[in-house]
Amino acid sequence: MKTDTIAAIATAMSNSGIGIIRISGEKSIDIVNSVYVNKKRQPSLKKYESNTIHYGFILDGEEIVDEVMVSVLKKPNSFTTEDTVEINCHGGILVMNRILSLVIEKGARIAQPGEFTKRAFLNGRIDLSEAEAVMDIISSKNEIALKNSVRQLRGSVYNKVKELRKKIIHEIAYIESALDDPEHISLDGYQEKLDEKINKLLNEVKKLLLSFQNGKIISEGIKTVIVGKPNAGKSSLLNLLSGEEKAIVTEIAGTTRDILEEDVRIGGINLHIVDTAGIRSTEDIIEKIGVEKAKRYLEEADLIIYVVDSSVPLDENDLEIIGMVKERRCIVLYNKSDLYSEISIEDLRQKLDEDTFIIKTSTKENRGIDEFERAVKRLFFDGKITFDDEIMVTNLRHKEALQDAWKSLVQVKESLRACMPEDFYSIDLMDAYSSLGKIIGEEVEEDLVNEIFSKFCMGK
Repeated sequence: MKTDTIAAIATAMSNSGIGIIRISGEKSIDIVNSVYVNKKRQPSLKKYESNTIHYGFILDGEEIVDEVMVSVLKKPNSFTTEDTVEINCHGGILVMNRILSLVIEKGARIAQPGEFTKRAFLNGRIDLSEAEAVMDIISSKNEIALKNSVRQLRGSVYNKVKELRKKIIHEIAYIESALDDPEHISLDGYQEKLDEKINKLLNEVKKLLLSFQNGKIISEGIKTVIVGKPNAGKSSLLNLLSGEEKAIVTEIAGTTRDILEEDVRIGGINLHIVDTAGIRSTEDIIEKIGVEKAKRYLEEADLIIYVVDSSVPLDENDLEIIGMVKERRCIVLYNKSDLYSEISIEDLRQKLDEDTFIIKTSTKENRGIDEFERAVKRLFFDGKITFDDEIMVTNLRHKEALQDAWKSLVQVKESLRACMPEDFYSIDLMDAYSSLGKIIGEEVEEDLVNEIFSKFCMGK
């Protein structure tokens, strides 16, 4: 791997109180020492102990560029396991860029996105699942996603995968040993024992796979589409959930012509909400385009919020919408409940799936939102969001590796049922072992490693 010295601005490129320039590699201390002096104007970083921070100045020749605090982290006691220096300067864009330029002039090069974390992985400081958790922490959208990412960073996925691989490799070793030394190691009755162990492994892998749907929802949010007739209160609902006047609300039907999108958090869950044009038959060309867009978004939604204007009778437009939301995850908001109702909830329920949530709401009076929140949790999390010690898979790459491991373990079951020779079991067990190794980076191609880290932010 490359051992040259890399540098990057590790904080956001905006004016702020503090900015950090991170330098890592075998020459990092020498490079920073060439532009740093302490308060006695002595370049002295090399004599300092690891994991210490020091006050001084960054110089360009004789000119003071900035007053700084410099952290010294000597190998292997750093994130990358290399000598690392972090310059904590004032957070102006100009001053950060100038200090970075000085460091580059003295022999460092600009780090690629994710290269610090990549070095931590390649140097054995973290496994691949922990490396990916670093970026998940940065992009966490809610407390639950953050907690799950922190647990992965602390090794929850790594430890579970290592445990599964240890069980699999034990069986492989036993089979290979028995085949090599049949006089001392017997395989009599082993098939029944292996079948039982494979069942347990399949249950553990299945549990991880089943966690992916909830994990994906927690990390990415629920794709939510608001549908209904014009003037049913869809835009008022978006404004209420977002806490801002995102959508124009008038008494004129068809005000919303295009798609409005907003991320909102409700009960610890992120909803990526799309407010669509009211669905109705129309000759207005622009409105018709909006209606067609609404139908397309509805097809891709994880959750549909169907807003019904209870103050007017149902018509053919409502019946069209009901046809589209049937057998989908849908919450019906019986809106404008503060007005005289022209529709009974009982009549509405008869036209919907029997287990569809129907909630009386008034966006005008902010009523029914708590019940809506409970309905979302029941639809996606069986009524509550629990965390406890459960491992939650959120990464698609991990899911695909688990699916491959599952298929290989199932193949072992098939070979057992067919009374195949023992070396067939060993081959499929090794495939399962390798698939699980891809999650933590022990069975992974260099190209995949490069692709993963290229998605990281600069300076990380």
